[in-house]
Amino acid sequence: MRTQTWTALVAASLMLTSCAKSAEEPAMTDMTPAEHAKMLAGGTQGTVDTAGVMVRQPVHLTAEQERALGVVYATVGRESLEKNVRTVGTIQAPEPNIVDMTTKIEGFVEKLFVNTTGAPVRRGQPLLALYSPMLVAAQQEFLTARRLVAALNPSAGEAWQGAEATLDAARRRLSYWDVSDAQIAELERSGVVTKTLTLASPANGIILEKNVVEGQRVMPGERLYQIADLSEVWVEGEVFEQDLALVKVGMQVHIEVAARPGEHIMGRVSFIYPTVDPTSRTNRVRLSVPNPARVLKPGMFATIFFDANLGRDIIVVPRAAVVVTGTRNIVFVRDADGMLQPREVVLGARAGDRVHVLSGLTEGETIVTSANFLVDAESRLGGGAGAMPGMQHTEPGGTKVPPAKTPTPSPQEHDHD
Repeated sequence: MRTQTWTALVAASLMLTSCAKSAEEPAMTDMTPAEHAKMLAGGTQGTVDTAGVMVRQPVHLTAEQERALGVVYATVGRESLEKNVRTVGTIQAPEPNIVDMTTKIEGFVEKLFVNTTGAPVRRGQPLLALYSPMLVAAQQEFLTARRLVAALNPSAGEAWQGAEATLDAARRRLSYWDVSDAQIAELERSGVVTKTLTLASPANGIILEKNVVEGQRVMPGERLYQIADLSEVWVEGEVFEQDLALVKVGMQVHIEVAARPGEHIMGRVSFIYPTVDPTSRTNRVRLSVPNPARVLKPGMFATIFFDANLGRDIIVVPRAAVVVTGTRNIVFVRDADGMLQPREVVLGARAGDRVHVLSGLTEGETIVTSANFLVDAESRLGGGAGAMPGMQHTEPGGTKVPPAKTPTPSPQEHDHD
């Protein structure tokens, strides 16, 4: 019975305490953003504005405190800002310099004059001899029409004109089947039908593909050889989305390949692809690179260097000087009285450990470039109880306030504990 009585008293006491606390303190849902931020900051430590953002106060440091914290200063100046974008790419044969060697007539490969992949060829060089019954018949038709024209007199009128039309049609048919003018002239001179047609290379370059062997039957349109001129090559690489604005069509670049260590080969940006890869967030970029010595070969890997100028005679500061809070960028500026004033700045392009400041600073000002996170922490405390020992702050009116001291518990409190 006595135990049940004590249990009831304890429960009633807890209920009364909870009700009293609820009446004295506002509910979390009734707090303003500023009150909530102040509570999270530790009650009275620091000051927040109406939007709930911590307000930073000016900070004063003695020389001894600066040495202890490792504070370093720098003077704001103007300079050029350059960024080097590096990526990898693959050397490819240029598409406009690739030619497919085909035939327009059915036949059989009688002989191959170029029988290996990778062999260099020149325009007009014989590649293969093709036997085609249709071609033999067309030659015979041409010679018959020629003899008929020679046998008739132009005064024969329509008969002579018909023979001339037949001869012209036979000549066109041969030319449509890639019989050259020189071969037609030789046929007309000798009057002898040739069994095979010699097909020649249509361009200078190397044989990238050879899809034919001796004795093979070939059909019209079938690719027999693929020839590429490698006096110029393409290098295609991937540039990250955030660096794409630095790459311009026509800009000069240099590349390096493992086969030519230490040699910088120059090229230019010839095309930027119109789409971004949604998976890698990269954009393909094409370079045109002269290759007169044929040292760059399709399939090689290359390292690409884009040197982009981000601006000349602009305000540039070390990136370490900027405190990035997520909602704003803060730089601490030392004024004539030695006070470190927090100032919001707008940042531009970044390159390495330097960053362009679009607004917020002027040339010649002195800023903190090291230990600024410690300075920022002290600035956010704003002279509250959490200030670092020895620090001095200023209220918005300019009055210096010494750091708060932590109260020492009384002997009675120790005895009570």
